[in-house]
Amino acid sequence: MASADMKTPSILLLESLVLIPTLRLSPDDAYLSYHDIRLMKEDIDTLKNDWLTDNSIAFWEEYLEREYLSQYKNAHIVLLRPSMSFMLMQTPDPLTLKDALPDFTKTTHIFLPINDCRNVELAEGGSHWSLLLVSVVDGVAFHYDSLHSSNRTDAQLAAQKISQLLGRPLNFIDLEDSPQQENSSDCGVFVCVQMKHLLLKRLLKAGSQEKISMSMGGRSIDASGGRKEMLKIIESFRKEGERRRS
Repeated sequence: MASADMKTPSILLLESLVLIPTLRLSPDDAYLSYHDIRLMKEDIDTLKNDWLTDNSIAFWEEYLEREYLSQYKNAHIVLLRPSMSFMLMQTPDPLTLKDALPDFTKTTHIFLPINDCRNVELAEGGSHWSLLLVSVVDGVAFHYDSLHSSNRTDAQLAAQKISQLLGRPLNFIDLEDSPQQENSSDCGVFVCVQMKHLLLKRLLKAGSQEKISMSMGGRSIDASGGRKEMLKIIESFRKEGERRRS
């Protein structure tokens, strides 16, 4: 995604932590705390050129909520974290999760990162990310998969669980014209870039009665640029934290 879309962060909530010089950090060391998300050095390392962790995607969702979505007071859009999406998919009766999930009563759209991991005992498991966007108002679940519908079954399961929670049927649409990745590690970046575009350029720009296309067909995803943008944002928060402590 073009860096022109990026803006200066507005509201920061950095927990009190010691920012150790980067070269001395081990993978399990804290790198940055941002609101409810604590990024570790391992998250940053994989963000540079590897498979994105749950934590990195959760940070991106937190960032989009705090820096953009919060400015639209009348928007009722939920960005479900990877951990909650996974829990939802693995729970036989999703209604038992109602107290742990956001209140969907007024929700119009729900973004869910989809992971193909099915082992509940394996942290950071799975081998592929895709994106599910549920339009509650239209009764449709759109699936964006950058690897030839590899996660179709998992996304259908997530849509089924959300349907049970909402108490209404959902029409599942696997968007076969979704942009495709060129390697085995960019799937998470595709999820983040597409999530930002769909949120900012489609949903938040449309009028309440306006019909918009949810297809990403014909769009090119700059995965390398997406990684650089995310890293630049993280570094800006980190430097701001260092400046406040100096």
